Amino acid sequence: MLLAQGTAQACTRFVYFGAGGSVVTARSMDWKSDIATNLWILPRGVARSGETGANTIRWSSKYGSVVASAYDIATSDGVNEVGLSANLLWLVESEYPRFDPSSKPGLAISAWAQYMLDNFATVAEAVEALRKEPFTLVSDTMPGGEPRLATLHLSLSDKSGDSAIVEYIGGRQVIHHDRAYQVMTNSPTFEKQLAQAEYWKQIGGTVMLPGTNRASDRFVRAAFYVNAIPKDPDPNRAVASVFSVIRNVSVPFGLTTPDQPNISSTRWRTVFDHARQLYFFESALTPNTFWVDLRKIDFSQAGGTRKLDLGKDQDRIYSGDATGSFSPAKPFAFLGVQG
Repeated sequence: MLLAQGTAQACTRFVYFGAGGSVVTARSMDWKSDIATNLWILPRGVARSGETGANTIRWSSKYGSVVASAYDIATSDGVNEVGLSANLLWLVESEYPRFDPSSKPGLAISAWAQYMLDNFATVAEAVEALRKEPFTLVSDTMPGGEPRLATLHLSLSDKSGDSAIVEYIGGRQVIHHDRAYQVMTNSPTFEKQLAQAEYWKQIGGTVMLPGTNRASDRFVRAAFYVNAIPKDPDPNRAVASVFSVIRNVSVPFGLTTPDQPNISSTRWRTVFDHARQLYFFESALTPNTFWVDLRKIDFSQAGGTRKLDLGKDQDRIYSGDATGSFSPAKPFAFLGVQG
């Protein structure tokens, strides 16, 4: 745990409520090195397992999805064809239950977000299922030879604007479910983040906002700006406003803080317009933003799995609508764990 506290990574996620009931979810991915992200189109009707050996949860994908992979062994971010968004962020305080292979089936943390996207249309539906705890979430060490455990928490949002934050604290699942839970960063736990946000509300964002790259400060800035930006009826302008906020709470590329190694550069950002089903992607290493239009995708099994190769450090340049740039590909395999 001490090792993890010294090397934790950072990200930010928020949900914007726009004009006419529009909803936009944005997140940044902050990491100390390239996590080999690519974008994938994953069809419905695909059989999957929790990748935890003989005793594992099994399902068939009810919905197709567009996801951003990590190392092409896990889904770190994504959206499904009916408007559910799932985002994984780092939370060093995470403590997962012990996996008993003879008891409840397991789900590898690499497939946690994908399980949500495959099975649920709304946050409320997902939360109802999670409260029954149908699986034991099983984590393992990070890929690439890193000795630390993957400690993550999950955010969900849908086209109604509903939100949920799912954490594992002291070995127990904790779910925070409310439309008001628009913002999520990293440490401390979500309950403590909410308490800090109440303090800063008393000061007021027009008076002063904390400006560092710490997770708690990014939380406060995102919470203020996401509700301060205009609710422009033009959806393109609304998305532009959302991008301006997620960039504001990003960590400058190449920045390192020697005495705070938990602060890492923002490597990429995603923005999902739930109403128009547009999934925007922006890399820190390219000068432009592109998008994937879910309305143009055949998510049937006949459409197959497709991949958009983003290159090293996501430096391959795509422009505008990149939906047609995906190529047929063999599905990536979720990293399995044995508990």
